[in-house]
Amino acid sequence: MEIQQLRAWRSVVATGSVRAAAQALGYSPSAVSQQITQLQREARVPLLTKVGRGIEPTPEGIALARRIDGVLTEINGLEEFLRTMRAGQASTLSIGYFPSLGTTWIPEILSGLSARHPEIRIELFVADSFEPARRPRPDLQLLVLPPEAAAPSGYEKHLLADDPFVVAVPADHPLGERVEVSLSALASEDWIDNDVPGGTCRQIVLDACAALGFQPSFRLQAPDYGSALGLVAKGLGISVLPRLATHDLPEAVVILPITDPVPVRSIHVLVSSSSRGRTVAATALELMRNHSRSDQLSAV
Repeated sequence: MEIQQLRAWRSVVATGSVRAAAQALGYSPSAVSQQITQLQREARVPLLTKVGRGIEPTPEGIALARRIDGVLTEINGLEEFLRTMRAGQASTLSIGYFPSLGTTWIPEILSGLSARHPEIRIELFVADSFEPARRPRPDLQLLVLPPEAAAPSGYEKHLLADDPFVVAVPADHPLGERVEVSLSALASEDWIDNDVPGGTCRQIVLDACAALGFQPSFRLQAPDYGSALGLVAKGLGISVLPRLATHDLPEAVVILPITDPVPVRSIHVLVSSSSRGRTVAATALELMRNHSRSDQLSAV
């Protein structure tokens, strides 16, 4: 069973005919037909059946095509790996980030990175925490971490900015007329949660409230910042969230700074030691630092 036979069969299933597959692959129809005949002989099950004047893959043929997708993905990855070794440098950069950066920092950072390194393919993933077992290991990962947290093995940790928490209230709420509000003044309010239980940002707020001797009364459990802000806009409660998460603010919502104390989340980037010497990784780190300053957070 040869790779070209697998590619030919996958193309036949995708295009619906031997002729169309031959045109897509740049082969002659007879060459594709021979490859399919040989594949069918080695598979020892019928892969095609005649329907009218055309052909149609059998259920076994469709199942084989689905398996071929995974095989071709692995082969393409292997071919790229070999090209990388020949070139002497990686051609991809893996970047992880937490959800609230997806519509704020990430587009600007990737725009600058792509402009300066158009040859690099960027692979993205979203995660709230570092996963040691993740493969391939990310080159860079943006995370909210305690300042005292140690970097994982094989990584350097860089503090980019401190993102203060604010409170979102309905525009017609009595607190909406204030310039700022103390955290203790929110103790008697109905809160709308905006993070999963055990989430890092949620815990920062809970710890700040606990230091003042109260626990928030969560009236509603929203799974994310956008949903929480929508509920605030309907007058269903207040929500405490990082300032960076308030970019897309509903008109019926007012944002107030929190004082006494100010809960803060620290945004870090982990940089793989194996990527540290790469120009593209240095560029990504530079862009992250620049963007944290331009976003008017407490940049470091």
